[in-house]
Amino acid sequence: MENILVVEDDAEFNRIMCTYLLRNGYSVQGYQDPMEAFDKFYTNKYSLIISDIMMPKINGFDFVKDIREKDSEIPILFITALDDFGSKQRGFHEGIDDYMVKPIDMDEMAIYNDGKEIDISPREFTVLFKLLSHPKKIFTRSDLMGEFTGMMDDNSLRTVDVYITKLRKLFAETDSFKIVTFHGFGYKAVIK
Repeated sequence: MENILVVEDDAEFNRIMCTYLLRNGYSVQGYQDPMEAFDKFYTNKYSLIISDIMMPKINGFDFVKDIREKDSEIPILFITALDDFGSKQRGFHEGIDDYMVKPIDMDEMAIYNDGKEIDISPREFTVLFKLLSHPKKIFTRSDLMGEFTGMMDDNSLRTVDVYITKLRKLFAETDSFKIVTFHGFGYKAVIK
């Protein structure tokens, strides 16, 4: 099960976000203190970080900068009240993968293609998110499967092929990206 780290100092929004993610099949830990969240990041494996910017002790920009020094690959999403271009620009400069402005509709976290919601499992979502977060990067099966388990065998690695096949079928009509196979190496997303 994918493990998500939520870093949000607003207790109510933190609770809502964590509840929503739990109900959608994710494992999630929510922290109001970014320093505590950073400590947990060292001792746990996460598939995604969702963070606010304006927080006590350390702001979201510095939090992301510290995370990126340890892990350059983990997807990071800012959800914040800051709607100015400078904040967005700095966020992407520090290494975030996406930026959403509060208030958000939790359904924005779902996947849509041409206005139609796509039925996709949490694991398929994680594979797709990782591919699209780093377009043009080739991911091995173990890179992609490593999100779910520390145990690697031929059967678990071949499960990635099943996810890729389903993703290609679900997004066959899209013009925005395609998933390319590199035989003997792995997969990458190509943004069109």
